Formats: sequence, structure tokens, C-alpha cells
Amino acid sequence: MKLFSSVKDINDLKQLVNEALELKKDPYGFQNLGKNKTLGLVFLNPSLRTRLSTQKAALNLGMNVMVMNMDKDGWALETRDGVVMNGTTVEHIREAAAVMGEYCDILGLRSFPKLEDRTEDYSENLFRKFVKFCGVPVVSLESATLHPLQSLADLITIQEQKQTVKPKVVLSWAPHVKSLPQAVPNSFSEWMCRAQQEGLVDFVITHPEGYELAEEFTAGASITYNQEEALENADFIYVKNWSSYREYGKILSEGEGWMIDNKKLESSNNAQIMHCLPVRRDLELSSEILDGPNSLVIKEAGNRVWAAQVVLKKMLEKL
Repeated sequence: MKLFSSVKDINDLKQLVNEALELKKDPYGFQNLGKNKTLGLVFLNPSLRTRLSTQKAALNLGMNVMVMNMDKDGWALETRDGVVMNGTTVEHIREAAAVMGEYCDILGLRSFPKLEDRTEDYSENLFRKFVKFCGVPVVSLESATLHPLQSLADLITIQEQKQTVKPKVVLSWAPHVKSLPQAVPNSFSEWMCRAQQEGLVDFVITHPEGYELAEEFTAGASITYNQEEALENADFIYVKNWSSYREYGKILSEGEGWMIDNKKLESSNNAQIMHCLPVRRDLELSSEILDGPNSLVIKEAGNRVWAAQVVLKKMLEKL
């Protein structure tokens, strides 16, 4: 594997999840693969779980790790070609990415969308150029449109915790006070639609009108504006806010009545609740859920290590 940016980079989904769960049983069994190899983690935006879990995964595999916070420590990057750099940018992505590739065997990149220009964000210009010019395998640590390591960890968690062969998984929009990207819901939808194709889950998305995600990520999912209907007999409920894709980056609704609490679980199959974190308590998700027996958010976060580790292992095997 030379690139991990989407579920499309995975040939056998079930095999990858099973391999991750095997790594969880034996975290240090493949340190020979990472000996004298270096992982570079490049962050243009804040991170807690992604940074720590990927660094932990690399250390489990015997790798050295270097972390670069470009938003604080690096030069302002230029991504456009054919421009005279007489403005605020100091270094071109061509040189920056290529130099990082000289120092590292594998690179990870995290960047967020600006939520101003949909065409620009969904072009993934920064990520694509980073991949093109660095010359080494690349792991997406979240991009403008997708967060594949989170989604792999989510699927690992569902497979690990499921009580039925083919659980019903619901992605439910949640309220928030600011505009958030579509990367996590896009990615979760993409992975769940693929899992549904392979007979692993039944997948439903529920949100208020106007919050439809890009169709390329939701093909095959059942979509409803009726949250109560969606939650009926659900086995897993994935809670996440996102801003509008159609009216790009906008908040169209305050979301009154959309927060999940214990009352809403009564029609479910004692559903287990997931969230990628960080979560705003009693706005996105009730404290009674987060502190109660149905919450999987900590176990889900823990599985971020095994998601990252299985991806890094696949890359190391091809070096």
C-alpha cells in the first residue's frame, strides 16, 4: 500500500479489519518491519487522537517518529503553480513535500477545509500535491473531504462490539454552534456503504433537510429526514455534526430536537453510541449517554491505534 486516503485504497475490507484486531492482540509482533524506518507526521491543524494514536501505532511497529506542526513551526506554504511568490507564502509545496520525503520513509498529512469554496476544498489540491511531490507512501490524517483512519477505527469498533451478524448502523446529524467540515460524515458514509455492499452492515443516514452529503459518498445508503424512524431497531448510532454541502459551509438549522439522549434509545435495539470526538456535551450528545453504558466513544478512540497500525504495517511491508 502506497496511499491511504479513502476506502477505495482497500482491496479487502473484512481482511483489513480482522488484521487490525489481530494486531490489537499482539501489538509488538512486527517491530522488525519498522526498525530504522521513520514516520513523519505533518499537521496543518490541531489534533489529539490522530496524532497520539498514529504515533503510538508507529512506535508499536518499531518506527522512529517525527512530528511537524506546520501551522506553528513551518513556513507558509504555496500550492499554486506558475505564481510569483511575492506575497505571504514562503515555501512551495513542491520543495516542502519533497524535502520531507527525503527525511521520512512514510508521511502522514492532516489538513482541514476552509469551508469557503466547495470546488477548492473538494479538489483536495493540497493533499494531492503533497502526495505527488513527497515521493514516499502517504497516510491521510484527515483531509478536506475525508478522514479514513477514523472510519477504519469505527468499522473495527462495530465489528468488535456487534451482537448480530449484520447490525443496523445509523449516522445521525447533531447540533453544533459552528460550521464543521463534512470530512468525518463523508468518510463514515463511504466506509459504511462499502461495508453494506460486502454484507457487514445495514446503513441509514438521518439529518434535517439541507444537510445532504455529496452523493459520491452516500451511494447505497438509506437516507431519511425522520430521525425517529431512522433510530428504530438501530444497533449502532454514530452521532456527528456537519455543515451544509449544498449551501456550502452554512448552518441551516439550530438542530432543536436532534440531540440523542436515553429517551431516543428506547426504540432502538439498545443501540451503542459512537462519536469521533471531541464532542460538545449536552449540545451534540447528552451527558447521560456519554457517561452511560451505551457509549462506545472511548473504546472507539482506543481503536484508532489499531487502525493506524494496520495501515502502517501494510505500507512497511511494501518498502
